[in-house]
Amino acid sequence: MVRWKPDPDERHGQVFTRHWVVELILDLVGYTVESDLAAKTIVEPSCGGGAFLTPIVERLAESCRRQNKDMRDCAHAIRAFDLLKHNAERSRKDVVATLTGLGETVEVAEQLADTWVTTGDFLLLDHEPGAADFVVGNPPYIRLEDVPDEVSTAYRNACPTMRGRADVYVGFYEIALGLLRPEGRLGFICADRWMRNQYGAGLRRLVAADYAVDAVIAMHDVDAFEDEVSAYPAITILRSGSQDRARLVETNETFGEEAAVHLCKWAQTIGSSAKSSSYNAAELPSWFDGDGLWPTGSPAQLRLLAKLEERFPPLQDPDTGTRVGIGVATGCDSVYITDDTSVVEPDRLLPLLTAKDISEGSPQWSGKCLINPWNGEGLVDLDSYPRLAAYLDDHQDHLRQRHVARKQPARWYRTIDRITPGLLEQPKLLLPDMKSASHPVLDPGHYYPHHNLYYIVSEKWDLEVLGGLLLSNITNLFVGAYCVKMRGGTYRFQAQYLRKIRVPPPASISSDAQRQLRAAFAARDVSQASEIAAAVYGIDSAELASSGRNTSRASRKADS
Repeated sequence: MVRWKPDPDERHGQVFTRHWVVELILDLVGYTVESDLAAKTIVEPSCGGGAFLTPIVERLAESCRRQNKDMRDCAHAIRAFDLLKHNAERSRKDVVATLTGLGETVEVAEQLADTWVTTGDFLLLDHEPGAADFVVGNPPYIRLEDVPDEVSTAYRNACPTMRGRADVYVGFYEIALGLLRPEGRLGFICADRWMRNQYGAGLRRLVAADYAVDAVIAMHDVDAFEDEVSAYPAITILRSGSQDRARLVETNETFGEEAAVHLCKWAQTIGSSAKSSSYNAAELPSWFDGDGLWPTGSPAQLRLLAKLEERFPPLQDPDTGTRVGIGVATGCDSVYITDDTSVVEPDRLLPLLTAKDISEGSPQWSGKCLINPWNGEGLVDLDSYPRLAAYLDDHQDHLRQRHVARKQPARWYRTIDRITPGLLEQPKLLLPDMKSASHPVLDPGHYYPHHNLYYIVSEKWDLEVLGGLLLSNITNLFVGAYCVKMRGGTYRFQAQYLRKIRVPPPASISSDAQRQLRAAFAARDVSQASEIAAAVYGIDSAELASSGRNTSRASRKADS
């Protein structure tokens, strides 16, 4: 086994949790004195200074008193771990002090402390699967690149979800989830970046496949730790069972002990939302599937989002032949884009639209053309196009320096993306990559899109009707929840986010609603489009309006 002997003077990602936060987590997972805690097992993976362990011991002792049980029979009830020897020793002393303060003998207290607290690396120890009813804690925040190579490799081998530039806490989630018995619960306060970045995909996939999200409480601005940190923390309650309702809470800097008590009472109710000066809370009918990014937003936004995802199919759908794509990336725009139509043969030119060309709400072609080295079968034979051959030869040194050319020297004159046959003539909706709000524009089939434009084509949609839906705030709700926000709150309307949009079947929209959506699209009337879209989706227009744009600090920060 790999053994890491860390410097005891270093922090090793330790961030100590305030007492009231610990009490909230224990309440949320159900580790309460009213239960027979002596018959349960709770695990604390990184006990550190005892922030969780001491309240756990106190609750266990009170439960035993109520159940008339002897603490000496509770050797199995707690399992606590810490990598650092001095932390583990401190935790044992705290356990002894807590138990003796509650009237237990020193002998029994020391015996239990030695049994309960283990010095070792939680991620690399052998654990009995399905042996815990509860796992709680505040796992350490350590980037894998800051861990010795041998240990990092061992972590990755032990934790398949720990991929890319992951943080060690991802492994703590994975191992801890594996310890849960059926219906067992995990309660961590931890950075929420794994929910919204690439390295968290494996963990999201694991949770979606085998576990349930019971609650997520965003605490980005809350004074939840003994030291000031910038960790974007959230309390996450996960359960070993089937996904049911999920509770989502967004707190602000005023959230504290008193508000936590009220919040815990709300969490025990069903089918309600709650709002106070310290938090907004709502119940979602389910959680979000797969390894895709978990959306961000207010509880009202995500509740509406979950409702729509449950009821409607995605925009990209083989049943309607609807597809989302991106315009051409050439790898050298200065060569492949020109406004001089004499430089190559006329049939090697495609009129090109860029994001700037649709800024006014309709195609306003600038006169720029794409030089097209492709035909329906592949790259053209340059011998058949002497002007194209001469033009490319003039720029050959520059073109051959590109990665795509070095990788395929014989095809040095190719663009990065292949030109899609028939896309030029096909009617399509175009959306610019970066915009503060959805901006769909219809191209009847006259232009080829540049790579700063995304396009939507369909076999069954009337694109003006679909354009009206995409002009509405429904699109901003979906894209805003999933996309990485740029500086100033600008959205990225990329294909992966556009595919998240849910739409009703085209045939389900009445002829009157279709007419109104076409009119709103033609007039670029977002308010009218949103009002009609709300009716089409069967939601209250006020509910859509209240979903608003998320302007929290976290939503403005681009994810890594």
